[in-house]
Amino acid sequence: MKDPPGPREFATTHWSMVLAANPDEASETRARRALEELCRAYWYPLYAFVRFRGYSSNDAQDLTQSFFARIIETGGFASADPARGRFRSYLLGALKHFLANEWHSGQARKRGGGVRLIEWDALDPEARYAGASEQSDDPEHLFDRAWALETIDGALQALRVEMAKAGKTEQFDALAGSLTGEEQLPREEIAARLKMSEGAVKVAVHRLRRRYRKLLRAAIAETVSNDADLEDEMRYLVAVLRRR
Repeated sequence: MKDPPGPREFATTHWSMVLAANPDEASETRARRALEELCRAYWYPLYAFVRFRGYSSNDAQDLTQSFFARIIETGGFASADPARGRFRSYLLGALKHFLANEWHSGQARKRGGGVRLIEWDALDPEARYAGASEQSDDPEHLFDRAWALETIDGALQALRVEMAKAGKTEQFDALAGSLTGEEQLPREEIAARLKMSEGAVKVAVHRLRRRYRKLLRAAIAETVSNDADLEDEMRYLVAVLRRR
């Protein structure tokens, strides 16, 4: 399995593209598409935050969709500070401001008006929230934990797709526990199951971990604007998952 390209070019990441948008139509169009893609990836952390603030499931869906509509239709990203270029932080701050305004006006647009990024019926958000809400009494931590788990899951799914294309789905399924810290069979049993030597399994685990980390870094790089923020977000992701 080939490793990804060399060092990331941050000028081409989604969030950097949004921050660097120029007034011309082509640049604005690219920035909007990048922002839409980022927002889709963050629907659940945002939904969980809104739910934990006391809104019903239906209201949380309406507010989350309306928030996406507002930020995309109005170019809300224009107020983001490139010097503090973490999309996660910007998005949560913007959501808090949005909720405060909606609380006073009581005029949230149902299901997001003209922008429909989230198809709620296919996602069953309340089933996910039911378990997650028991893990924290802090809505910001709940948001960050949901972000961390979504980011990890995205990297795992990307790796699984790569392994499947290489005809190694069985190997991935047998070794995935080494990436997540979940319990797995003893290495000798895994080796027998995969018809590999224990040494070959050890090498395969090492390669899988290295590739997984690169995919995880690539996913986070899409939401920051420089290398320093990337390293900070990697450390923060680990810290969030360790916090109980």
